[in-house]
Amino acid sequence: MPNLKAVDVVIVGGGWTGLMMAKELTSRTGLTVTVLERGIPRKTSDYALDMDELDYAVRLRMMQNIAEDTITHRHSMRDPAVPVRQYGSFLPGSGVGGAGEHWNGASWRFLPSLFNMRTHLAERHGAAKLPANLDVQDWGVTYDDLEPHYWRAEQMMGVGGKAGNVNGKIMDGGNPFEGARKSEYPLPPLRNSHLASLFGEGARKLGYHPHPAPAANLSETYKNPDGITRAACGYCGYCERFGCMVGAKAQPSNTLLPVLQRRNKFELRTGCWVRRVVHKDGKATGVQYIDAKGEEMFQPASIVILATFTLSNTRLLYLSKIGTPYDATAGKGTLGKNLTHQVEGSTRVFFDKPLNAFMGTGGLAMRISDFDGDHGLKGDEGLLRMGMIGVLSNGSRPIQTFDAMPRGAAKSNWGSDWKAAALKWRDRNAIIALSGEHLSYKQNFMDLDPTYTDKYGDPLLRFTLDWTDHEHRQSEYAKEIAQKIAPAMGAVLAEPIGGRNRYNVINYQSTHIQGGTVMGASPESSVVNRHQQHWDVQNLWVLGASCIPQNASHNPTLTILATTTWAADALIDRYLKHPGLVA
Repeated sequence: MPNLKAVDVVIVGGGWTGLMMAKELTSRTGLTVTVLERGIPRKTSDYALDMDELDYAVRLRMMQNIAEDTITHRHSMRDPAVPVRQYGSFLPGSGVGGAGEHWNGASWRFLPSLFNMRTHLAERHGAAKLPANLDVQDWGVTYDDLEPHYWRAEQMMGVGGKAGNVNGKIMDGGNPFEGARKSEYPLPPLRNSHLASLFGEGARKLGYHPHPAPAANLSETYKNPDGITRAACGYCGYCERFGCMVGAKAQPSNTLLPVLQRRNKFELRTGCWVRRVVHKDGKATGVQYIDAKGEEMFQPASIVILATFTLSNTRLLYLSKIGTPYDATAGKGTLGKNLTHQVEGSTRVFFDKPLNAFMGTGGLAMRISDFDGDHGLKGDEGLLRMGMIGVLSNGSRPIQTFDAMPRGAAKSNWGSDWKAAALKWRDRNAIIALSGEHLSYKQNFMDLDPTYTDKYGDPLLRFTLDWTDHEHRQSEYAKEIAQKIAPAMGAVLAEPIGGRNRYNVINYQSTHIQGGTVMGASPESSVVNRHQQHWDVQNLWVLGASCIPQNASHNPTLTILATTTWAADALIDRYLKHPGLVA
Protein backbone atom coordinates (compact mmCIF):
# COMPACT_ATOMS: atom_id res chain seq x y z
CA MET A 1 0.00 0.00 0.00
CA PRO A 2 1.72 3.22 -1.17
CA ASN A 3 2.28 6.00 1.37
CA LEU A 4 1.41 9.37 -0.11
CA LYS A 5 3.04 12.66 0.77
CA ALA A 6 1.92 13.70 4.24
CA VAL A 7 -0.49 16.62 4.68
CA ASP A 8 -1.34 18.60 7.77
CA VAL A 9 -5.07 17.81 7.69
CA VAL A 10 -7.04 15.13 5.88
CA ILE A 11 -10.84 15.52 5.84
CA VAL A 12 -13.04 12.56 4.96
CA GLY A 13 -16.16 13.80 3.17
CA GLY A 14 -16.70 16.70 0.77
CA GLY A 15 -20.15 17.86 1.91
CA TRP A 16 -21.28 20.82 4.01
CA THR A 17 -19.19 20.07 7.09
CA GLY A 18 -16.05 18.88 5.34
CA LEU A 19 -15.84 21.83 2.98
CA MET A 20 -16.81 24.31 5.69
CA MET A 21 -14.02 23.05 7.93
CA ALA A 22 -11.61 23.15 4.97
CA LYS A 23 -12.60 26.78 4.30
CA GLU A 24 -11.97 27.76 7.92
CA LEU A 25 -8.60 25.98 8.03
CA THR A 26 -7.31 27.33 4.71
CA SER A 27 -8.44 30.90 5.40
CA ARG A 28 -7.10 31.10 8.96
CA THR A 29 -3.97 28.90 8.93
CA GLY A 30 -1.16 27.91 6.62
CA LEU A 31 -1.98 24.21 6.90
CA THR A 32 -2.20 21.93 3.89
CA VAL A 33 -5.70 20.44 3.70
CA THR A 34 -6.82 17.47 1.61
CA VAL A 35 -10.48 16.46 1.30
CA LEU A 36 -11.29 12.89 0.24
CA GLU A 37 -14.75 12.47 -1.32
CA ARG A 38 -16.20 9.11 -2.31
CA GLY A 39 -18.36 10.41 -5.17
CA ILE A 40 -17.93 12.49 -8.31
CA PRO A 41 -17.11 16.19 -8.82
CA ARG A 42 -20.09 18.57 -9.07
CA LYS A 43 -20.68 22.15 -10.17
CA THR A 44 -23.74 24.29 -10.91
CA SER A 45 -23.47 23.92 -14.67
CA ASP A 46 -23.86 20.14 -14.26
CA TYR A 47 -27.52 20.67 -13.36
CA ALA A 48 -28.53 23.05 -16.14
CA LEU A 49 -30.04 20.41 -18.43
CA ASP A 50 -30.89 17.71 -15.91
CA MET A 51 -34.27 18.57 -14.41
CA ASP A 52 -35.50 15.02 -15.02
CA GLU A 53 -37.92 13.80 -12.35
CA LEU A 54 -37.63 10.15 -13.33
CA ASP A 55 -33.84 10.15 -13.28
CA TYR A 56 -33.29 12.24 -10.14
CA ALA A 57 -36.40 11.97 -7.96
CA VAL A 58 -37.40 8.38 -8.74
CA ARG A 59 -34.16 6.66 -9.77
CA LEU A 60 -32.14 8.78 -7.30
CA ARG A 61 -29.16 9.65 -9.45
CA MET A 62 -27.53 11.81 -6.75
CA MET A 63 -27.61 9.18 -4.01
CA GLN A 64 -25.04 6.60 -2.91
CA ASN A 65 -25.00 3.38 -4.92
CA ILE A 66 -26.96 1.02 -2.69
CA ALA A 67 -25.57 -2.01 -4.56
CA GLU A 68 -22.10 -1.14 -3.22
CA ASP A 69 -22.89 -0.06 0.33
CA THR A 70 -26.08 -0.11 2.37
CA ILE A 71 -27.28 -0.78 5.92
CA THR A 72 -29.13 -3.63 7.52
CA HIS A 73 -32.15 -3.07 9.73
CA ARG A 74 -33.95 -4.85 12.54
CA HIS A 75 -36.61 -3.66 14.96
CA SER A 76 -35.04 -5.13 18.09
CA MET A 77 -32.12 -7.25 19.22
CA ARG A 78 -34.44 -10.27 19.12
CA ASP A 79 -35.03 -9.86 15.37
CA PRO A 80 -32.81 -10.80 12.42
CA ALA A 81 -31.38 -7.88 10.44
CA VAL A 82 -31.76 -7.76 6.66
CA PRO A 83 -30.10 -5.44 4.11
CA VAL A 84 -31.91 -2.40 2.75
CA ARG A 85 -32.03 -3.12 -0.98
CA GLN A 86 -33.82 0.02 -2.16
CA TYR A 87 -33.69 3.51 -0.68
CA GLY A 88 -36.88 4.62 1.02
CA SER A 89 -36.78 6.14 4.49
CA PHE A 90 -33.69 8.30 3.92
CA LEU A 91 -31.42 9.31 1.03
CA PRO A 92 -27.66 9.62 1.61
CA GLY A 93 -26.13 11.78 -1.10
CA SER A 94 -23.00 11.05 -3.09
CA GLY A 95 -20.52 13.30 -4.84
CA VAL A 96 -19.03 16.66 -3.95
CA GLY A 97 -21.52 18.46 -1.73
CA GLY A 98 -23.12 15.24 -0.51
CA ALA A 99 -26.71 15.60 0.66
CA GLY A 100 -26.11 19.36 0.63
CA GLU A 101 -26.57 19.23 -3.13
CA HIS A 102 -29.97 17.51 -3.14
CA TRP A 103 -31.44 18.95 0.09
CA ASN A 104 -34.50 21.21 0.04
CA GLY A 105 -32.94 24.31 1.63
CA ALA A 106 -34.82 24.45 4.97
CA SER A 107 -32.50 26.30 7.37
CA TRP A 108 -33.72 26.16 10.95
CA ARG A 109 -32.01 26.84 14.24
CA PHE A 110 -32.63 24.25 16.94
CA LEU A 111 -34.59 25.23 20.05
CA PRO A 112 -32.45 26.18 23.08
CA SER A 113 -33.95 23.36 25.17
CA LEU A 114 -32.67 20.73 22.75
CA PHE A 115 -29.06 21.40 23.76
CA ASN A 116 -29.68 20.62 27.44
CA MET A 117 -32.48 18.11 26.95
CA ARG A 118 -31.72 15.82 29.89
CA THR A 119 -31.54 18.73 32.32
CA HIS A 120 -34.59 20.41 30.79
CA LEU A 121 -36.83 17.34 31.00
CA ALA A 122 -35.68 16.49 34.52
CA GLU A 123 -36.51 20.01 35.70
CA ARG A 124 -39.88 20.04 33.93
CA HIS A 125 -41.12 16.56 34.84
CA GLY A 126 -38.80 15.28 37.56
CA ALA A 127 -35.99 12.85 36.78
CA ALA A 128 -37.82 9.94 38.44
CA LYS A 129 -40.81 10.33 36.10
CA LEU A 130 -38.84 10.09 32.88
CA PRO A 131 -39.03 6.74 31.03
CA ALA A 132 -36.33 4.29 32.09
CA ASN A 133 -35.30 3.66 28.47
CA LEU A 134 -34.97 7.36 27.60
CA ASP A 135 -31.38 8.19 26.64
CA VAL A 136 -31.48 11.91 25.87
CA GLN A 137 -28.54 13.96 27.09
CA ASP A 138 -27.08 17.43 27.26
CA TRP A 139 -24.73 18.34 24.41
CA GLY A 140 -22.09 20.15 26.43
CA VAL A 141 -22.72 23.20 24.24
CA THR A 142 -25.64 25.63 24.48
CA TYR A 143 -27.77 27.60 22.05
CA ASP A 144 -26.09 30.79 23.27
CA ASP A 145 -22.67 29.28 22.48
CA LEU A 146 -23.81 28.55 18.93
CA GLU A 147 -25.86 31.69 18.21
CA PRO A 148 -23.00 33.58 16.51
CA HIS A 149 -22.13 30.44 14.56
CA TYR A 150 -25.71 30.12 13.35
CA TRP A 151 -25.41 33.69 12.11
CA ARG A 152 -22.18 32.90 10.24
CA ALA A 153 -23.88 30.00 8.47
CA GLU A 154 -26.99 32.04 7.63
CA GLN A 155 -24.86 34.75 6.02
CA MET A 156 -22.77 32.26 4.07
CA MET A 157 -25.88 30.55 2.63
CA GLY A 158 -28.09 33.64 2.28
CA VAL A 159 -30.93 32.37 4.45
CA GLY A 160 -34.21 34.23 4.07
CA GLY A 161 -36.84 34.35 6.79
CA LYS A 162 -38.65 36.47 9.34
CA ALA A 163 -37.24 36.64 12.85
CA GLY A 164 -39.66 36.08 15.69
CA ASN A 165 -37.34 36.81 18.61
CA VAL A 166 -34.58 39.42 18.29
CA ASN A 167 -32.66 39.94 21.53
CA GLY A 168 -35.69 38.80 23.51
CA LYS A 169 -38.17 41.04 21.69
CA ILE A 170 -41.02 39.12 20.02
CA MET A 171 -41.50 40.23 16.42
CA ASP A 172 -44.76 40.13 14.44
CA GLY A 173 -44.85 37.64 11.60
CA GLY A 174 -41.99 35.49 12.83
CA ASN A 175 -41.75 32.46 15.09
CA PRO A 176 -42.34 33.72 18.65
CA PHE A 177 -41.15 30.40 20.12
CA GLU A 178 -37.66 30.39 18.61
CA GLY A 179 -34.47 31.07 20.54
CA ALA A 180 -33.39 34.69 20.70
CA ARG A 181 -31.48 35.93 17.65
CA LYS A 182 -29.15 38.90 17.63
CA SER A 183 -30.05 39.88 14.06
CA GLU A 184 -32.83 39.68 11.50
CA TYR A 185 -32.28 37.15 8.71
CA PRO A 186 -29.87 38.15 5.93
CA LEU A 187 -32.75 38.12 3.42
CA PRO A 188 -36.55 38.42 3.53
CA PRO A 189 -38.59 35.22 3.33
CA LEU A 190 -39.62 33.56 0.10
CA ARG A 191 -42.89 34.58 -1.51
CA ASN A 192 -45.90 32.79 -0.08
CA SER A 193 -47.56 30.13 -2.19
CA HIS A 194 -51.36 30.03 -2.36
CA LEU A 195 -51.31 26.97 -0.08
CA ALA A 196 -49.04 28.69 2.45
CA SER A 197 -51.38 31.69 2.54
CA LEU A 198 -54.41 29.48 3.12
CA PHE A 199 -52.68 27.61 5.93
CA GLY A 200 -51.51 30.85 7.53
CA GLU A 201 -55.00 32.33 7.47
CA GLY A 202 -56.59 29.18 8.85
CA ALA A 203 -54.04 28.73 11.64
CA ARG A 204 -54.34 32.37 12.63
CA LYS A 205 -58.13 32.02 12.96
CA LEU A 206 -57.55 29.31 15.58
CA GLY A 207 -55.15 31.45 17.59
CA TYR A 208 -51.92 29.86 16.38
CA HIS A 209 -48.83 31.76 15.23
CA PRO A 210 -48.04 30.85 11.61
CA HIS A 211 -44.67 31.93 10.23
CA PRO A 212 -42.65 31.33 7.06
CA ALA A 213 -39.92 28.72 7.18
CA PRO A 214 -36.35 30.02 6.95
CA ALA A 215 -34.81 28.87 3.68
CA ALA A 216 -31.50 28.93 1.82
CA ASN A 217 -33.32 29.20 -1.52
CA LEU A 218 -32.55 32.84 -2.27
CA SER A 219 -35.53 35.19 -2.13
CA GLU A 220 -33.46 37.78 -4.03
CA THR A 221 -30.01 38.06 -5.58
CA TYR A 222 -27.42 37.86 -2.82
CA LYS A 223 -23.69 38.38 -2.31
CA ASN A 224 -22.34 36.65 0.79
CA PRO A 225 -19.38 37.72 2.99
CA ASP A 226 -17.03 35.53 0.93
CA GLY A 227 -17.93 37.51 -2.20
CA ILE A 228 -20.01 34.72 -3.75
CA THR A 229 -23.02 36.08 -5.69
CA ARG A 230 -26.01 33.89 -6.50
CA ALA A 231 -29.25 34.55 -8.37
CA ALA A 232 -32.73 34.53 -6.84
CA CYS A 233 -34.97 31.46 -6.91
CA GLY A 234 -37.33 30.99 -9.87
CA TYR A 235 -39.75 28.67 -7.98
CA CYS A 236 -39.37 25.89 -10.54
CA GLY A 237 -40.16 23.16 -8.02
CA TYR A 238 -37.01 21.11 -8.67
CA CYS A 239 -35.05 21.41 -5.41
CA GLU A 240 -35.23 18.34 -3.23
CA ARG A 241 -33.37 15.41 -4.88
CA PHE A 242 -31.98 17.82 -7.49
CA GLY A 243 -29.09 20.26 -7.72
CA CYS A 244 -30.13 23.83 -8.50
CA MET A 245 -29.62 24.77 -12.14
CA VAL A 246 -29.21 28.50 -11.38
CA GLY A 247 -27.43 28.25 -8.03
CA ALA A 248 -30.27 29.86 -6.07
CA LYS A 249 -30.32 27.03 -3.54
CA ALA A 250 -27.28 27.14 -1.27
CA GLN A 251 -25.14 24.07 -1.96
CA PRO A 252 -21.54 23.30 -0.99
CA SER A 253 -20.63 23.37 -4.68
CA ASN A 254 -21.84 26.97 -5.15
CA THR A 255 -20.96 28.52 -1.78
CA LEU A 256 -17.86 26.82 -0.34
CA LEU A 257 -16.10 25.16 -3.25
CA PRO A 258 -15.60 28.39 -5.26
CA VAL A 259 -13.76 29.86 -2.26
CA LEU A 260 -11.65 26.76 -1.68
CA GLN A 261 -10.64 26.48 -5.32
CA ARG A 262 -8.73 29.75 -4.92
CA ARG A 263 -6.63 28.31 -2.07
CA ASN A 264 -3.30 26.78 -3.12
CA LYS A 265 -3.01 24.64 0.03
CA PHE A 266 -6.34 22.91 -0.59
CA GLU A 267 -6.81 19.70 -2.54
CA LEU A 268 -10.03 17.83 -3.30
CA ARG A 269 -9.75 14.21 -4.42
CA THR A 270 -12.86 12.45 -5.69
CA GLY A 271 -13.54 8.74 -6.11
CA CYS A 272 -11.85 8.01 -2.77
CA TRP A 273 -13.49 5.31 -0.63
CA VAL A 274 -12.04 5.65 2.88
CA ARG A 275 -11.98 2.33 4.75
CA ARG A 276 -10.02 3.04 7.94
CA VAL A 277 -8.65 5.75 10.18
CA VAL A 278 -5.16 4.48 10.96
CA HIS A 279 -4.00 5.13 14.52
CA LYS A 280 -1.26 4.13 16.90
CA ASP A 281 -0.73 4.78 20.61
CA GLY A 282 -3.80 7.01 20.86
CA LYS A 283 -2.95 9.14 17.83
CA ALA A 284 -4.40 9.10 14.30
CA THR A 285 -1.65 8.86 11.69
CA GLY A 286 -3.82 9.14 8.57
CA VAL A 287 -6.45 7.29 6.55
CA GLN A 288 -6.46 4.20 4.36
CA TYR A 289 -8.58 4.45 1.19
CA ILE A 290 -9.28 2.99 -2.25
CA ASP A 291 -8.70 5.61 -4.95
CA ALA A 292 -10.61 6.18 -8.19
CA LYS A 293 -8.38 3.63 -9.99
CA GLY A 294 -9.13 0.94 -7.43
CA GLU A 295 -5.72 1.13 -5.76
CA GLU A 296 -5.33 1.13 -1.98
CA MET A 297 -3.56 4.19 -0.60
CA PHE A 298 -2.43 5.54 2.75
CA GLN A 299 -2.70 9.29 3.29
CA PRO A 300 -0.60 10.37 6.29
CA ALA A 301 -1.84 13.43 8.19
CA SER A 302 -1.22 15.21 11.48
CA ILE A 303 -4.96 15.80 11.98
CA VAL A 304 -7.83 13.60 10.76
CA ILE A 305 -11.38 14.94 10.45
CA LEU A 306 -14.42 12.76 9.74
CA ALA A 307 -17.09 14.83 7.99
CA THR A 308 -19.28 12.26 6.28
CA PHE A 309 -22.96 11.35 6.60
CA THR A 310 -24.08 9.94 9.96
CA LEU A 311 -23.84 6.36 8.73
CA SER A 312 -20.28 6.61 7.44
CA ASN A 313 -18.90 8.55 10.43
CA THR A 314 -20.18 5.89 12.80
CA ARG A 315 -19.14 2.96 10.62
CA LEU A 316 -15.62 4.31 10.05
CA LEU A 317 -15.01 4.51 13.78
CA TYR A 318 -16.30 0.97 14.20
CA LEU A 319 -14.14 -0.36 11.36
CA SER A 320 -11.13 1.56 12.70
CA LYS A 321 -11.67 0.17 16.23
CA ILE A 322 -11.71 3.64 17.75
CA GLY A 323 -13.88 4.14 20.83
CA THR A 324 -15.99 1.80 22.95
CA PRO A 325 -18.88 0.11 21.12
CA TYR A 326 -22.27 0.59 22.70
CA ASP A 327 -23.73 -2.41 24.55
CA ALA A 328 -27.50 -1.89 24.72
CA THR A 329 -27.99 -4.76 27.17
CA ALA A 330 -25.50 -3.45 29.70
CA GLY A 331 -26.07 0.21 28.86
CA LYS A 332 -22.30 0.69 28.55
CA GLY A 333 -20.16 2.19 25.81
CA THR A 334 -20.86 5.12 23.53
CA LEU A 335 -20.05 4.36 19.87
CA GLY A 336 -23.29 3.75 17.97
CA LYS A 337 -25.78 4.89 20.59
CA ASN A 338 -28.59 7.46 20.34
CA LEU A 339 -29.80 6.56 16.86
CA THR A 340 -32.71 8.82 15.93
CA HIS A 341 -34.63 9.69 12.78
CA GLN A 342 -37.69 11.93 12.25
CA VAL A 343 -41.26 11.61 13.51
CA GLU A 344 -44.00 12.34 11.01
CA GLY A 345 -47.76 12.60 11.12
CA SER A 346 -49.56 13.59 7.93
CA THR A 347 -53.09 14.56 6.95
CA ARG A 348 -54.01 14.99 3.29
CA VAL A 349 -56.41 17.86 2.66
CA PHE A 350 -58.51 18.46 -0.46
CA PHE A 351 -59.83 21.71 -1.93
CA ASP A 352 -62.54 22.63 -4.42
CA LYS A 353 -60.23 24.99 -6.32
CA PRO A 354 -56.73 24.57 -7.82
CA LEU A 355 -53.65 25.48 -5.77
CA ASN A 356 -51.12 25.98 -8.60
CA ALA A 357 -48.91 23.68 -6.55
CA PHE A 358 -46.53 22.99 -9.43
CA MET A 359 -44.82 26.27 -8.52
CA GLY A 360 -42.64 26.12 -5.45
CA THR A 361 -39.18 25.63 -4.02
CA GLY A 362 -37.61 23.29 -1.51
CA GLY A 363 -37.69 25.48 1.59
CA LEU A 364 -40.99 27.26 0.93
CA ALA A 365 -43.28 26.41 3.84
CA MET A 366 -45.67 27.88 6.37
CA ARG A 367 -45.45 26.42 9.86
CA ILE A 368 -46.79 26.78 13.34
CA SER A 369 -44.39 26.21 16.22
CA ASP A 370 -47.05 26.47 18.93
CA PHE A 371 -46.38 22.81 19.74
CA ASP A 372 -42.68 22.69 18.94
CA GLY A 373 -40.46 21.33 21.70
CA ASP A 374 -42.81 21.23 24.65
CA HIS A 375 -44.56 24.53 23.89
CA GLY A 376 -48.31 24.16 24.11
CA LEU A 377 -48.17 20.83 25.97
CA LYS A 378 -50.27 20.89 29.14
CA GLY A 379 -49.16 17.52 30.50
CA ASP A 380 -52.20 15.39 29.79
CA GLU A 381 -51.29 14.56 26.19
CA GLY A 382 -48.91 11.75 27.13
CA LEU A 383 -46.06 13.61 25.40
CA LEU A 384 -42.66 14.89 26.46
CA ARG A 385 -41.95 16.70 23.18
CA MET A 386 -43.80 17.44 19.96
CA GLY A 387 -42.75 19.36 16.81
CA MET A 388 -43.68 21.77 14.02
CA ILE A 389 -46.86 21.47 11.97
CA GLY A 390 -47.37 23.04 8.57
CA VAL A 391 -47.53 22.84 4.80
CA LEU A 392 -44.66 22.63 2.33
CA SER A 393 -44.77 24.08 -1.18
CA ASN A 394 -41.78 22.45 -2.81
CA GLY A 395 -43.35 21.98 -6.23
CA SER A 396 -45.83 19.25 -7.13
CA ARG A 397 -44.01 17.32 -9.86
CA PRO A 398 -46.09 15.22 -12.28
CA ILE A 399 -44.88 11.65 -11.65
CA GLN A 400 -44.70 11.24 -7.88
CA THR A 401 -47.80 13.25 -6.96
CA PHE A 402 -50.19 12.23 -9.71
CA ASP A 403 -52.55 9.78 -7.99
CA ALA A 404 -53.44 11.67 -4.80
CA MET A 405 -57.22 11.61 -4.45
CA PRO A 406 -59.87 11.15 -1.72
CA ARG A 407 -60.67 7.61 -0.65
CA GLY A 408 -63.38 6.19 -2.89
CA ALA A 409 -62.90 8.82 -5.60
CA ALA A 410 -62.15 6.05 -8.11
CA LYS A 411 -63.66 2.59 -8.39
CA SER A 412 -60.27 1.06 -9.14
CA ASN A 413 -56.60 1.93 -8.85
CA TRP A 414 -56.11 1.82 -12.62
CA GLY A 415 -58.02 2.50 -15.85
CA SER A 416 -60.05 5.42 -17.17
CA ASP A 417 -61.98 6.00 -13.94
CA TRP A 418 -58.75 6.23 -11.94
CA LYS A 419 -57.21 8.57 -14.52
CA ALA A 420 -60.21 10.88 -14.43
CA ALA A 421 -60.16 11.08 -10.63
CA ALA A 422 -56.40 11.62 -10.58
CA LEU A 423 -56.71 14.48 -13.05
CA LYS A 424 -59.60 16.04 -11.13
CA TRP A 425 -57.68 16.11 -7.82
CA ARG A 426 -54.22 16.61 -9.31
CA ASP A 427 -53.86 20.23 -8.18
CA ARG A 428 -56.45 20.28 -5.40
CA ASN A 429 -54.67 18.41 -2.64
CA ALA A 430 -51.92 19.06 -0.12
CA ILE A 431 -50.51 17.64 3.11
CA ILE A 432 -50.52 19.16 6.59
CA ALA A 433 -47.51 17.49 8.15
CA LEU A 434 -45.75 17.11 11.47
CA SER A 435 -42.00 17.40 11.59
CA GLY A 436 -41.51 15.97 15.04
CA GLU A 437 -38.65 15.50 17.46
CA HIS A 438 -37.38 11.97 17.90
CA LEU A 439 -36.14 11.28 21.39
CA SER A 440 -33.24 8.88 21.81
CA TYR A 441 -33.82 5.55 23.53
CA LYS A 442 -31.41 2.94 24.84
CA GLN A 443 -32.76 0.27 22.47
CA ASN A 444 -32.15 2.28 19.28
CA PHE A 445 -28.52 2.12 18.14
CA MET A 446 -26.03 1.30 15.37
CA ASP A 447 -23.36 -1.39 15.22
CA LEU A 448 -21.63 -3.58 12.64
CA ASP A 449 -23.60 -6.36 11.02
CA PRO A 450 -22.05 -9.80 11.67
CA THR A 451 -23.22 -11.24 8.34
CA TYR A 452 -23.44 -8.72 5.49
CA THR A 453 -20.58 -6.77 3.91
CA ASP A 454 -19.98 -4.03 1.33
CA LYS A 455 -18.23 -4.47 -2.02
CA TYR A 456 -14.82 -4.47 -0.30
CA GLY A 457 -15.79 -7.08 2.27
CA ASP A 458 -16.18 -4.68 5.21
CA PRO A 459 -19.18 -5.24 7.53
CA LEU A 460 -22.26 -3.13 6.85
CA LEU A 461 -23.68 -0.83 9.46
CA ARG A 462 -26.69 -2.30 11.26
CA PHE A 463 -29.68 -0.27 12.50
CA THR A 464 -31.65 -1.46 15.50
CA LEU A 465 -34.59 0.95 15.43
CA ASP A 466 -38.31 1.01 16.04
CA TRP A 467 -40.96 3.51 17.06
CA THR A 468 -42.26 3.66 20.63
CA ASP A 469 -45.68 4.68 21.87
CA HIS A 470 -44.39 8.24 22.24
CA GLU A 471 -43.75 8.64 18.50
CA HIS A 472 -47.16 7.18 17.65
CA ARG A 473 -48.81 9.63 20.04
CA GLN A 474 -46.91 12.54 18.49
CA SER A 475 -48.23 11.56 15.08
CA GLU A 476 -51.80 11.15 16.32
CA TYR A 477 -51.76 14.46 18.18
CA ALA A 478 -50.53 16.24 15.04
CA LYS A 479 -53.39 14.74 13.04
CA GLU A 480 -55.87 15.98 15.64
CA ILE A 481 -54.51 19.51 15.21
CA ALA A 482 -54.57 19.20 11.41
CA GLN A 483 -58.24 18.21 11.53
CA LYS A 484 -58.95 21.55 13.23
CA ILE A 485 -56.86 23.61 10.83
CA ALA A 486 -58.15 21.98 7.61
CA PRO A 487 -61.67 23.52 7.57
CA ALA A 488 -60.32 26.85 8.80
CA MET A 489 -58.10 27.04 5.71
CA GLY A 490 -60.91 26.12 3.33
CA ALA A 491 -60.31 22.41 2.82
CA VAL A 492 -63.38 20.36 1.90
CA LEU A 493 -61.94 17.09 3.19
CA ALA A 494 -59.13 15.99 5.51
CA GLU A 495 -57.89 12.40 5.60
CA PRO A 496 -55.20 11.23 8.07
CA ILE A 497 -52.46 9.15 6.47
CA GLY A 498 -51.16 5.93 8.03
CA GLY A 499 -51.58 4.44 11.47
CA ARG A 500 -49.56 2.82 14.23
CA ASN A 501 -47.06 1.05 12.02
CA ARG A 502 -43.57 -0.05 12.99
CA TYR A 503 -40.53 1.84 11.73
CA ASN A 504 -39.92 0.88 8.13
CA VAL A 505 -37.24 1.51 5.54
CA ILE A 506 -39.73 1.90 2.68
CA ASN A 507 -41.47 5.25 3.24
CA TYR A 508 -39.39 8.42 3.09
CA GLN A 509 -39.09 9.99 6.54
CA SER A 510 -36.44 12.67 5.84
CA THR A 511 -32.70 12.18 5.52
CA HIS A 512 -32.25 13.41 9.09
CA ILE A 513 -30.49 10.41 10.61
CA GLN A 514 -28.69 11.44 13.81
CA GLY A 515 -26.48 9.89 16.44
CA GLY A 516 -23.77 7.25 16.66
CA THR A 517 -20.86 9.55 17.54
CA VAL A 518 -22.67 11.87 19.93
CA MET A 519 -21.12 14.89 21.61
CA GLY A 520 -21.25 15.54 25.33
CA ALA A 521 -19.50 16.68 28.48
CA SER A 522 -17.88 13.36 29.48
CA PRO A 523 -16.36 10.28 27.79
CA GLU A 524 -18.78 8.07 29.76
CA SER A 525 -21.75 9.45 27.79
CA SER A 526 -20.29 10.64 24.48
CA VAL A 527 -17.87 9.80 21.68
CA VAL A 528 -16.60 13.36 21.17
CA ASN A 529 -16.34 16.32 23.51
CA ARG A 530 -18.23 19.59 23.28
CA HIS A 531 -15.86 20.73 20.51
CA GLN A 532 -16.33 17.46 18.56
CA GLN A 533 -12.84 16.26 19.34
CA HIS A 534 -12.58 12.50 19.98
CA TRP A 535 -12.05 11.72 23.64
CA ASP A 536 -9.61 8.85 22.99
CA VAL A 537 -7.78 10.03 19.84
CA GLN A 538 -7.24 13.72 20.35
CA ASN A 539 -6.06 14.61 16.84
CA LEU A 540 -9.27 13.11 15.45
CA TRP A 541 -12.34 15.34 15.03
CA VAL A 542 -15.83 14.22 14.03
CA LEU A 543 -18.34 16.59 12.42
CA GLY A 544 -21.97 16.46 11.38
CA ALA A 545 -25.30 14.98 12.38
CA SER A 546 -23.71 11.85 13.85
CA CYS A 547 -22.74 14.05 16.81
CA ILE A 548 -26.34 15.12 17.59
CA PRO A 549 -27.60 13.25 20.71
CA GLN A 550 -31.32 13.48 19.90
CA ASN A 551 -33.24 14.66 16.86
CA ALA A 552 -34.90 18.04 16.69
CA SER A 553 -38.09 18.71 14.77
CA HIS A 554 -35.99 20.96 12.55
CA ASN A 555 -33.75 20.15 9.62
CA PRO A 556 -30.18 19.79 10.94
CA THR A 557 -28.16 21.52 8.17
CA LEU A 558 -27.82 24.92 9.83
CA THR A 559 -26.92 23.31 13.16
CA ILE A 560 -24.21 21.06 11.73
CA LEU A 561 -22.70 24.10 10.01
CA ALA A 562 -22.82 26.03 13.29
CA THR A 563 -21.20 23.20 15.23
CA THR A 564 -18.56 22.90 12.50
CA THR A 565 -17.38 26.50 12.85
CA TRP A 566 -17.63 26.09 16.65
CA ALA A 567 -15.30 23.09 16.33
CA ALA A 568 -13.07 24.98 13.89
CA ASP A 569 -12.57 27.78 16.40
CA ALA A 570 -11.47 25.27 19.05
CA LEU A 571 -9.15 23.44 16.67
CA ILE A 572 -7.53 26.56 15.21
CA ASP A 573 -7.44 28.90 18.19
CA ARG A 574 -6.65 26.36 20.90
CA TYR A 575 -5.62 22.89 19.73
CA LEU A 576 -3.04 24.05 17.18
CA LYS A 577 -1.39 26.22 19.83
CA HIS A 578 -1.48 23.55 22.56
CA PRO A 579 -2.15 20.07 21.11
CA GLY A 580 -4.19 17.93 23.47
CA LEU A 581 -7.72 17.68 24.74
CA VAL A 582 -9.52 21.00 24.39
CA ALA A 583 -11.53 21.71 27.52
